[in-house]
Order: sequence, then structure tokens, then C-alpha cells
Amino acid sequence: MEDTHTRTYRNTYPVIEKEVYLPSSKDFKPGLIIRSQSGFFSVQTDDGILVCKLRGRLKQGAKEGDLAAIGDNVFVSQITEGEGLIESIEPRQRMISRLAPLPRGEYEQIIIANPDQLVLVFACAEPTPRMRMLDRFLIIAEEQSVPTLIVANKIDLVTIKFARDLFDHYSDLGYELLYTSVPNQTGLEELKEHLTGRISALAGPSGAGKSSLLNAIQPGLGLTIQNVSQSTGKGKHTTVSSELFLLEGGGYVADTPGLKALGLWDIEPEELDGYFPEMRALVAQCQFSDCTHVHEPGCAVIEGVEQGLIHPSRYDSYLRLRFEDD
Repeated sequence: MEDTHTRTYRNTYPVIEKEVYLPSSKDFKPGLIIRSQSGFFSVQTDDGILVCKLRGRLKQGAKEGDLAAIGDNVFVSQITEGEGLIESIEPRQRMISRLAPLPRGEYEQIIIANPDQLVLVFACAEPTPRMRMLDRFLIIAEEQSVPTLIVANKIDLVTIKFARDLFDHYSDLGYELLYTSVPNQTGLEELKEHLTGRISALAGPSGAGKSSLLNAIQPGLGLTIQNVSQSTGKGKHTTVSSELFLLEGGGYVADTPGLKALGLWDIEPEELDGYFPEMRALVAQCQFSDCTHVHEPGCAVIEGVEQGLIHPSRYDSYLRLRFEDD
């Protein structure tokens, strides 16, 4: 008999089900897609950047999602100076994506492939941190199996006790947490170390200080990313592009403003508790297998809140995300 107290949650790396064409020519070069726009891909190779299109055979058959995206590891052939063709795409280890509903099913839009981490930047003040937005981002990271670094910025505007009351419980849940301040030069070297040598997707609300932090660790970087994001993401006739920006010490960062638009509609309400680590361990102890963790007797999650095992703001986020629109 099936154990009614056991649930299975989608917490594995997504799999791209498409044929992978392995390079057979010694002239094919390995590379990394660092920019994507209108069917053209800028690929960083050891010999420089090639602007490429997909080889026709890769586009054969029905498309259920983006075939290539920034962060993809590819093999390319050069056809002219500065131009080439993408011959094959390596299997993805992980990705941040969204499912877009179409009349005949769903289409998977890839925001970034193979990120090493998601870096969530939230200010301690100015603007007031929206903790439910942070929790929404963390659910997306949990569902798509992406390691996460939380950056609590602008700690110079508040007391350290105030900042820790807001964010310390995320560290207790196993998330990496870093406190930063540009004016006080706090945490900047640590942030640089976290970014160096990795592919990082940055996200967070407007005004949280992403650009200032990036400018502090690499002069001009934050401003460049901000200008590109604004020019490609706004306006009736603009074409949206995605781009990885090179760090001087190695590694790349990508601003991901589209992450704010990612909904949780593809996560069933009864699955939501599985993406809260502190609740996930308690669900099997609930008296009822279909427990909503709101009013049921014998609910281990409610008991966890009462016993201080679950932070009140996290429980509030769960309730609002489960029953209300953001």
C-alpha cells in the first residue's frame, strides 16, 4: 500500500530531451554562449568571440523549449572572420527557466543555462526588503536545483541586530548569507570571492544595490550591466537580449530581471511545502497526508511554528503564496 505520508517533490536537475550532435571535426571549437539575441549567439572561444547561428540540423523536429541560451557549452565551426555555426550543445547540468503556456502545450524559456549559483541581493533598508519576494526566489531556486547566495546589502543604514533579525534565519536553513555595505566596504572581498570563477545569475528588487556592489568589485561593471538591461528590456520596439558579463578574475555574471516575472503557477499548491526546507522535514509527521498546514489538528508544521522551528515570516510567506496572488 502506498505510504500516504510520503510525497515526491520536483527537486532534480531539469533534463533537456533532444539529440546531441557530437563534434567529429578537429576544427570544431568548444565555447560558451555569452549573449543571445534574435537567433544569434555570441560564443566565447579560446580564440575570441564568434557570432553564431544554430546549425540547421539542431532545429529539426518540434521545439519544446529554447535550444540554446546563455551559459550553454557548445561546439562551433568558424565560417568567416568573427562568424560561425553552433554544431552541438552539451547537456545542461542545471538551468533557470520558465514554462510559458502555449495553445498546444508549454514552451520552456531558458533564462540562463548552467549557472553555478543564484545571487539574490536585497537591501536591509531603502527600500524595505520584501521578504516574500525573497522567499519566492528561493522556491524557484529550490525547484530548479540552483545553489543560492543571499546578499543582505546596505547594512550601514541599519543596526547589525536589525539586519540579523531580518536575514539570519536563512543561514540557519542552509543558505549562504553575506552582509555587505559599499560605503563601509563591508563584505565586498567576500562577495568577489563568491563570484570569481563562477557563472552567477543576479536577481533582486530595484534599488537593492546590485549595480553599486558590482561597480565596487569591478569598476564600471554594474553600470554596464544596468545600461544593457535597460536598453534591451524596455520600449515597444526593443529586442530583449540576454548576456553574460566577464569578471576580471574569471567567471561571469548575468543580470536576470526576468526572474521577477517567474510565477509559481507550474508548482502545484500542495507541493509548495516541499520547497521550504524547514517544512519539508516535518510534512511526513502531519496527521493528514493532504494537510494544508493552516488549521488541521496534528499538523507538524504548525507545531514547528509554535516551537520556533519555523520563522514566522517564512510561515507567512507560505500561507500567502499558497492561497493568495503576490
